[in-house]
Amino acid sequence: MTTTRPDGTVTVTVPVARPAAPPAAPSAPAPSARADSPAAPAVVLAVCDVRIRDEVNDREIVRGVSFDLRPGQAVGIVGESGSGKTLTCRAILGILPEHFAVSDGSIEIAGRDIAGLTTPQWTDLRGSTISAVFQDPASYLNPSIKVGAQITEVIQVKSGLRRRAARRRALELLTAVHLREPELVYDQYPHELSGGMLQRILIATAIAAGPQVLIADEATTALDVTVQAEILDLLADLRERTGLALVVVSHDLAVVAQVCDEVLVMREGEVVERGATADVLYHPRHEYTQLLIAEHEQYGLDRYLDAPNDPNDPGPAEQRKELDGVH
Repeated sequence: MTTTRPDGTVTVTVPVARPAAPPAAPSAPAPSARADSPAAPAVVLAVCDVRIRDEVNDREIVRGVSFDLRPGQAVGIVGESGSGKTLTCRAILGILPEHFAVSDGSIEIAGRDIAGLTTPQWTDLRGSTISAVFQDPASYLNPSIKVGAQITEVIQVKSGLRRRAARRRALELLTAVHLREPELVYDQYPHELSGGMLQRILIATAIAAGPQVLIADEATTALDVTVQAEILDLLADLRERTGLALVVVSHDLAVVAQVCDEVLVMREGEVVERGATADVLYHPRHEYTQLLIAEHEQYGLDRYLDAPNDPNDPGPAEQRKELDGVH
């Protein structure tokens, strides 16, 4: 089922659909080519011609990635494993693996050039201005500490709230990420919760200090289709309600179709195609993008793309709600 919001963003509730096809094949605008105007919101993340080098093998791994991100905007980065999408995000977060370094280009977060930031400056920046959610949330939570206490600790460190106020804030966050019975969840350990619940808790922790930018790096890959759809709906909801800017990293074009305004397609360290999501998915110009889309459709996923919008025929979202009601 596909819905179009007033701002033109297209949301596909099933994580295998593409946004509605535009009437023609217009030229795709580059994400970083938007003209600034007095009415335009400030850029919260600016990545300009970033290159990343493997200093041990003296090899350039990422070559010339550029995009801008404004409040409430979502940019998707799509590509196969090894395409450089995760390295790009780790460079933005200042957590590149050992022996990897940004060799050229610039990255600015909320107008601040991150080149040369000290460790204490990075500590202040992460969480409060930019945050991230990764695959396999259980590996980022302490199994011996209740999840509520872990969120509360982050709030105390980042926001300076006292314990009681931090607990109230943690419960508010658990409610904000659509967890039922937040007080019960607050007192549970990670092993007592499902993968989808753990991912929601990790999102709650990531937004605890009110960051402007959230990077979701393969955040739904390990989840089943229904839970994946719910997490993507949650990210879209947070974006609308709070103005959170999103960078959604995935190997799955269907994921960015649900959430993102714009998409970058990466292959072997380079951006081979970029533009508005609908343009790229319905009018792909590069053969690699065409291959990605063809692989999606090969598994029968195209039946979701062209299905008539019959109001009497409940779509997957309604079917999911009906199932939830049964349980």
